Amino acid sequence: MFRGLARAAAQRHRVPWARGSGGRAGIPAHVVDLRSDTVTRPGPAMRRAMAEADVGDDDYGEDPTVRELQEKAAELLGVGQTLFVPTNTMANLISVMGHCRRHGSQLLLGQECHLHVYEQGGTAQVAGVHSHPLPDLPHGTLDLAELEKVLRRSQGSSYHPVCELICLENTHSSSGGRVLPLDYLGQVRLLARNYGVRVHLDGARLMNAAVALGVPPSSIVQYCDSVSLCFSKGLGAPVGALVGGPKDFIEEAWRLRKALGGGMRQAGVLAAAALVGLTDAEERLGQDHRNAQRFAKGLRELASPFCSVDPSTVETNMVMVRVAGLRPEELCRRLQAVSAEEEAQLGRGVRVLLFPWTEYSVRAVWHRDVSAQDTELALRKWELVLKQLGRP
Repeated sequence: MFRGLARAAAQRHRVPWARGSGGRAGIPAHVVDLRSDTVTRPGPAMRRAMAEADVGDDDYGEDPTVRELQEKAAELLGVGQTLFVPTNTMANLISVMGHCRRHGSQLLLGQECHLHVYEQGGTAQVAGVHSHPLPDLPHGTLDLAELEKVLRRSQGSSYHPVCELICLENTHSSSGGRVLPLDYLGQVRLLARNYGVRVHLDGARLMNAAVALGVPPSSIVQYCDSVSLCFSKGLGAPVGALVGGPKDFIEEAWRLRKALGGGMRQAGVLAAAALVGLTDAEERLGQDHRNAQRFAKGLRELASPFCSVDPSTVETNMVMVRVAGLRPEELCRRLQAVSAEEEAQLGRGVRVLLFPWTEYSVRAVWHRDVSAQDTELALRKWELVLKQLGRP
């Protein structure tokens, strides 16, 4: 009974329960959570800002903190206006619905992009838009010749759906957080203009892309007709995203937000967290990128037959690790387990949480809750696990 109470207390207070091969049950373990940058928790400054936020009814346009966030974000992104919404999934769906006014119109996007794979097919089941996925190149880009071929086919044909929108993702999560080059964005923009279609940018991690390129976010957004920006990933807020675009587009976005159930009341408590997340974004995200690079280079130096990584592909806060000789789920299980041997060598129990990304790879994502010291600790734990795997 007492073991059950202790386990419940550990979970209630967010203290991981150390269990695994040879581990001493009940010993709290230090956790390095690399599953995603969505697992961040608000720090003291963010919690204080939320508690003290000046609020009003945002559905009436009367929340001063939401208005402040929307105005500052519009300036940051270089767009006419922005609209605060609960999630980036909703921001993307609103954008698709705002651009694709013809039922059954066509949307072009990468077959592995987040909007196509991880957003419940909302463009089809809610917006009535026909998505045409194109193969993603390793960098997260689309083949421009193939893109133009599909655009050309949709023009003037009574057999093919009319293409109204191209969606891009920056950074591209399925490619390991790769950043879309500015010249590529310019070429997509030119193609879109030539064929009378618009461009929406899924900028869930747009700030990571801007930091990696060393440019203001507006330098990226200038090539797009609309943009989404998520606050609950690397920026560390618990909730919230933005839709950005021209004034008339955002006026329609407000109506669509209402239709989708996204109208909020005293949302300033959430907008306050987003404002705090923006204040130190460049410094914090830069540190995340450096930690990810350090991990990738350290893992490569281990030269294990079980894992391989290419640091040259690590452009932001994500590291994709190829796994050989065992299932990614098994590697993740071993990194989560705490053994007496590991406790003795590391001085404490350590659990490293990862996401089994594909049949042959795992993904590690850095964020503001993972320090440089945590990165070194994760490397040491990984080294111990690899040594255990290499024993006869």
